[in-house]
Amino acid sequence: MSPRKQARARGAGSGRSGSGKRIRLGLPKGNLQATTAKLFDLAGYNLRFPERSYYPEIDDPEVECILIRAQEMARYVEQGVLDAGITGIDWVLENGARVKELADLAAPWPNYRTVRWLLAVKEGSPIESVSDLRGKRVATEVVNLTRAYLRRHGVSAEIEFSYGATEVKPPLLADAIVDVSETGSSIRANQLYVLDTVLESTPRFIANKESAADPWKRRKLDRMLLMLNGAIAAAGRVGLMMNVPKRSLPRVLEVLPALGTPTISALADDEWIAVNTVVAEHVVRELLPTLVERGARGIVEYPLSKIVG
Repeated sequence: MSPRKQARARGAGSGRSGSGKRIRLGLPKGNLQATTAKLFDLAGYNLRFPERSYYPEIDDPEVECILIRAQEMARYVEQGVLDAGITGIDWVLENGARVKELADLAAPWPNYRTVRWLLAVKEGSPIESVSDLRGKRVATEVVNLTRAYLRRHGVSAEIEFSYGATEVKPPLLADAIVDVSETGSSIRANQLYVLDTVLESTPRFIANKESAADPWKRRKLDRMLLMLNGAIAAAGRVGLMMNVPKRSLPRVLEVLPALGTPTISALADDEWIAVNTVVAEHVVRELLPTLVERGARGIVEYPLSKIVG
């Protein structure tokens, strides 16, 4: 049974389909799945994936989840089978889906970073530019994106769909490829040379246009996004608390990178004040010794799960 028929059958048997008080949310199956589960966990949702089930369980009775391949997500959202879903902007464009984008969910986690669709050829290939692809064969999973890219460059080439292992096809099975990469390691491992970047893509939270226009559904989606974006904003950041002598405050604030303005509070001892701030985690190793040198004491580093507002 197709995902669309499964979703309809599940809704018909839930006893809630007539109420309208439910969001049907598509979660990406495959590479994005584990990171999406992490994101929802950090956002405060208990999301569980029963074995062999395409229906993840979530601790919100007003949300029904279904696992869908990212490549198909935008199509089902456009059709209204799903109210909303998470997929890359690449697949929205590849499907030509008319959906409402509610948020860019780019985050510093695997598969949620920016990925690039790269036009590449085998090292040593006589093809040195896009114009050299005239009449050549290009293998890719994103046929429509590639066709649009070549059209913008005034190039006519044979474009064929690749079912996988695209990076191994040049030069025997294809003259060039358009393949996706997050780190470029696969491109380098297969001795490929990058001619150009066709598209940069990040995960997006998309909604069906009618669902986004429905007041109850839009409020529900916006509240969920507030928590998801709060978790993303906290990624790679930590909180710092410290006590600082009043006379040393200007020198401490001078080196203190902050998300907004640090919070400064009075202490029982009039000569000291408390400073609370948020910084990027990667700067802490160098920052803490500098803060001590400038007079800060009792420095406490603590993790963050969400930053909202």
